[in-house]
Amino acid sequence: MNPSRTVAELKELRDLTGDENGAQRVAFTPVWSKAREFLKSKLAGLPVETHDDAAGNFWATLPGRSAKALLIGGHIDSVPDGGWLDGCLNTLAGVEILRRIAGEYDGCPPVTVRLVDWADEEGARFGKSLFGSSACAGTLDMGEAANLRDRDGIALPDALRAVGIEFEKVKESGIERANAAAYQELHIEQGPVLLDKGLVLGTVLGTFGVQRHAITFRGQAAHSGSTPMNRRRDAFLAAAKMGPEIYKIAGRHGGVCTIGSCTTQPGIVTSVVADCRITLDQRHLDAPALASMLADAREAASKFAGECGVSVEWERLWQIDPILFHPDLIGLCDEAAGEVCGASHRMPSGPLHDAAEVSRSGIPTVMMFVQSLHGISHNKIEDTREEHIEAAVRAFDRLASKLMDWIARLPQDFKGVAPLHGRKPARDQGQ
Repeated sequence: MNPSRTVAELKELRDLTGDENGAQRVAFTPVWSKAREFLKSKLAGLPVETHDDAAGNFWATLPGRSAKALLIGGHIDSVPDGGWLDGCLNTLAGVEILRRIAGEYDGCPPVTVRLVDWADEEGARFGKSLFGSSACAGTLDMGEAANLRDRDGIALPDALRAVGIEFEKVKESGIERANAAAYQELHIEQGPVLLDKGLVLGTVLGTFGVQRHAITFRGQAAHSGSTPMNRRRDAFLAAAKMGPEIYKIAGRHGGVCTIGSCTTQPGIVTSVVADCRITLDQRHLDAPALASMLADAREAASKFAGECGVSVEWERLWQIDPILFHPDLIGLCDEAAGEVCGASHRMPSGPLHDAAEVSRSGIPTVMMFVQSLHGISHNKIEDTREEHIEAAVRAFDRLASKLMDWIARLPQDFKGVAPLHGRKPARDQGQ
């Protein structure tokens, strides 16, 4: 095991596919294809079978004595002007683990080990995140995806065709789930929690459920000079009261709430606002708590509308249930992190990851986080200390060994475990 080699390869990839503005590995572009070829080159000499599946996901398989498989996943694509670690840390750490396992077991480990580079995790070009993993999981909305276009007007099916992928067949990638017994993924945290706690590694309980709505307050336009303050039906005033209120809601329930946009009509300086539309994003790992957060927001919006003499309308934009990872695997991830760094912290993931789609498909899943400096990602200043990267690779490798042992103990007729999303999550053990 040589974690410093992973750091060197990450830097090599940064130099190959980045510029002065950051990483440019946007999926289904020439730079992404170059990154893919780089990844494949690092597997040279290993006794692995490699191929791209029907959705453009890349697989490297080290056959074992058992067909039951450990999947090690990540993504090499980035957002435009992205960071040097987001996604590619997963895949290159996976390469190092394959090297170690192939050497230790003379090319034939007790269970099959597979590395997967999921296609277009970021959704940067077409606005659809988790494309490859959702196609493999069978959850991709084909009608929605068929109508996606990039800012140049290129349709997703046409962009896929340009890189040899037939859009109509992408769900055939689901065949890759056969014999999958466990899935592990490593990622930079992308936030400040581990940094603020002074910890290197975290164990991810699952990914937040999301409720996303547009809220429109409707009042009455009136001249800003001639309308007394006590006679106004100001839609913006009602919307503005939601700002501090969502922080109170998040504080009560332990989730996060964000008002991300605000537009007004008529939108001129000489008129009281007639209509004000805000967007509200609410996230929580626990489904009942998420529902309570939404109920509180609806109650608050009605209250503020009444106070300001306006009406209020709600429009659902998007939602996804919380995805909870496997409790056994969470415990093993904690053990691996603790053995390398002495401590771990159990935490949810606010951003979605490919691991969420894998878990939805019924494969036991877990994620490991490593500390992010500045708490920043999707930015060229994204960074993690090199010694922390190396510690993460060592802990991720220990997790792989533990999961191989866990898989080996499963019954020979093991067919997978039912998805865990919707169940009560494993609780923080005070770490």
